[in-house]
Amino acid sequence: MNITAIYAGTFDPITHGHTDIARRAASLFDKVILAVAGAGNKTPAFSHEERLTMARSALRETANVEVMGFDSLVTDLAKRQGARVLIRGLRAMSDFDYEFQMAGMNRKLFADAETVFLTPAEQYNCISSSLVREIVRLGGDVSDFVTADVQKALAERIVRTDQ
Repeated sequence: MNITAIYAGTFDPITHGHTDIARRAASLFDKVILAVAGAGNKTPAFSHEERLTMARSALRETANVEVMGFDSLVTDLAKRQGARVLIRGLRAMSDFDYEFQMAGMNRKLFADAETVFLTPAEQYNCISSSLVREIVRLGGDVSDFVTADVQKALAERIVRTDQ
């Protein structure tokens, strides 16, 4: 049985926590689509194309992960791609309530899809895109949290507050 899973998010920017989840999913499923959402109701620091480029670079060595953009319901993307699994990352218990609600709604929208929750490796539990952006804004080092490409993009994009 060939199983395709979708791991969707804004990935603004993609972090080691995200790539860890994507690689864990890639070891469980035949194909993983890392789906980079358009802006929607958020105002991302990076454009959709920039986020796609960073994600492709970060996951270029993971053969069965495909990075694509989308600007629809994730359940509609799953139907179009023939995916029956939706991957959601959990860093802490505080994530669970929101993710549990999302899983329930996704099941209402696409009953044939199952949500699978994955946790990142322990060293990545504290990482979030918003925290990474804030660390850069305050002049901190994020090299342990993102790839060199992402770190460079952050340095070029985020205005430090200590300047």
